Amino acid sequence: MTTSSRRQPIPAARPVIDEEEIEAAVRVLRSGQVVQGPEVAAFEEGFSALVDGRHCVAVSSGTAALHLLLLALGIGPGDEVVVPSFSFAATANVVRLVGATPAFADIDPATYCLDPAAVEAALTPRTAALIPVHLYGHPAAMDRLMPIARRHGLAVVEDACQAHAAVLHTTPVGAFGDGGTFSFYPTKNMHSLEGGMVTTGDPALARTLRLLRNQGMERRYANEIIGVNTRLTDVAAAIGRVQLAKLPAWTERRRAQAAYLGAHITTDAVVLPSPAPGARPSWHQYTVRIPGGRGDTVERLAAAGVGSAVYYPTPIHRLKPFREPDRRAGRHWELPETERAAAEVVSLPVHPSLSEGDLARIAAAVNALGHRR
Repeated sequence: MTTSSRRQPIPAARPVIDEEEIEAAVRVLRSGQVVQGPEVAAFEEGFSALVDGRHCVAVSSGTAALHLLLLALGIGPGDEVVVPSFSFAATANVVRLVGATPAFADIDPATYCLDPAAVEAALTPRTAALIPVHLYGHPAAMDRLMPIARRHGLAVVEDACQAHAAVLHTTPVGAFGDGGTFSFYPTKNMHSLEGGMVTTGDPALARTLRLLRNQGMERRYANEIIGVNTRLTDVAAAIGRVQLAKLPAWTERRRAQAAYLGAHITTDAVVLPSPAPGARPSWHQYTVRIPGGRGDTVERLAAAGVGSAVYYPTPIHRLKPFREPDRRAGRHWELPETERAAAEVVSLPVHPSLSEGDLARIAAAVNALGHRR
């Protein structure tokens, strides 16, 4: 067995759960206040600093955050919502869940985020909202999308579930639209084991969100609206607070890792990510392209001890729950950049657990895929 084959494989992602997170969880369990208590309130207050002081409402998942925000904005049957097809299915699932119809728009091939020109072309008299996704931690073109939305009177829901601490020009993601949404799933840039956050600059909208997450009531048995149970536990919030304190250093580490890979991957077999002017990604994923199709790239990287992943091999509009209703309605989506990205992308490891030796191994494995530039 060679030395290289004895080395531990480098995982595509590695959630961090240290003693601080464990101690925080135990502390809350011992307190007896475990649901929607002081830890949740403190987590919301702390997260607000990440989004220019916006109101923050903690919920049970990133999907719940998206769902509640659409409900609070009054999006429902008869409405269309423009979304990317190159995203996780949750982005479009929530549109269907509120009874609205997703309208898929193509992406910018450099950023993998919604192409503003494609968004404008997708608008109809029924369009009520946009959901830009800050994919892979790269900010969507909010400086171009917000004027389109305002011009047409559309709500803007930011899906920032992969983009904690990403910035466009001087504004953090989650602080552009009517509301923003974040996920705290274990593989995200920070986590609370599971959880989500909605951010908004509108205090009335924030209150509606708080009612919705708690069966429509602010005071027990004084129900004001129809609601659900998407509360966050205090155990999760306590873990989230620990991770939130670590996020700035982790984000800078991810940025340094992305810079290292950009400098040391020199093969012409891949196309490296290219952030837009003014964008400071938080690098949830470092995603390269294999022009013409990724073929056996994932397998070859795995053989070299480097984990990787494909996000996302099947565009949402081709998934059964969306394909069949669109076929019945006579809709057909022309999304060439989405289709091309789905066939070509491979995401390489970037996460706080990587050492410089790991980064060197990743770069070497990628360079071995083809000729050097």
